[in-house]
Amino acid sequence: MADRSILITGAASGIGRATALRFAAGGWRVGAFDLPNSGIEALADEHDNITTGVMDVTDDQSVRAGVASFAESAGRLDAVLNNAGILSIGQFAEIEADRHAAIIDVNVTGVMRVAHAAHPYLAKTPGARLINLASASADFGVPEFASYSASKFAVRGLTEALNLEWAAADIHVCAIWPSFVRSPMLDDVGETTSMQRLGISLTPDSVAKVAWRAATGRRRLHLPVGLLYKLLFVSGQWLPFAMKRLSMRLITGY
Repeated sequence: MADRSILITGAASGIGRATALRFAAGGWRVGAFDLPNSGIEALADEHDNITTGVMDVTDDQSVRAGVASFAESAGRLDAVLNNAGILSIGQFAEIEADRHAAIIDVNVTGVMRVAHAAHPYLAKTPGARLINLASASADFGVPEFASYSASKFAVRGLTEALNLEWAAADIHVCAIWPSFVRSPMLDDVGETTSMQRLGISLTPDSVAKVAWRAATGRRRLHLPVGLLYKLLFVSGQWLPFAMKRLSMRLITGY
């Protein structure tokens, strides 16, 4: 796999960083991107296979420049991990409207920008993959995560649509669905009822392992992460809506 390459957004910490190191250790060339002042440059010192760069997924020019520079230097683009994301937890009406808009811009429009910019390079690579970070909160609207949950529902829909559209170009599109991950994203927020009941047991390495399978294993559309959530996810595909709603009520306390 020495000639294979993956571009990862939001790679300075958490899931992005863990995934960059996992793929670098597996022999892939890794393009690790994040915002200015995120400390992304330090990641290049962790492994010779990692190249770092600055990318703001809310800026189309920044995205296109970053994707082009890495794809052209690597000579091919086998996979992209759309990992960049932001989160605010709390009552919807108590969070500023601009913050809700920012969450959508990063978590939804940012994913679209990266996918759009990467498509020409992925289309040149047989068996290429676009991997999007969804979330357990894309399965049912989660209170106190309203805009984040909405953004991940959008990622789910985009993933399913692009997987059909891009099949003709031999690009497989899939989504990873972790529940709560012990990462910097949750460091500065309080625990909600759903966090307490589901637990924050996953680590960034747990998600990185699933990202590796998404890039190298058999083609699956949705990949839930964590034993408890896997059970909820699979049962949710078959349960009537009322039963699914009851399950979510027990988890969220609403």
